[in-house]
Amino acid sequence: MKNLYNLPCNIAQTLNIIGDKWTLLILRQLMMGYNTYTEILQRLEGIPTNLLSHRLKSLEEDELIGSELYQSHPPRYRYFLTKSGLDLTDVFNSIILWGERNLKKCHKQLIHSGCGHNIELKYYCPQCDKSINRNEITVMDPNK
Repeated sequence: MKNLYNLPCNIAQTLNIIGDKWTLLILRQLMMGYNTYTEILQRLEGIPTNLLSHRLKSLEEDELIGSELYQSHPPRYRYFLTKSGLDLTDVFNSIILWGERNLKKCHKQLIHSGCGHNIELKYYCPQCDKSINRNEITVMDPNK
């Protein structure tokens, strides 16, 4: 059973969906193209098999992933990211960028495939058609 944050906060409510241990790493495996239970299990050393099954079911209930039967006896499924799951790509990239700047040992970097140089996160306002700094951002409650 999930630990639920009962706070009116996007971060808290998002953590209710993706904040369980192993969940982000499972999604990362799917983003990397490993889409069967066995492939995911082999690449996540230490995850209990029952926990992987539970997380996959939970992610499907939360509509971050879908599944398709590829073998009927015994039943085996391929998992895929839904649009909502794919939308987490920017979150993953932000975490990788944070790690580049703050981890003592950096394991991954985001590189522009066109020129081979590091990339950085930018904020953009489509209304003004310009890039903005993070100090120009205000978090607002849309219900007020």
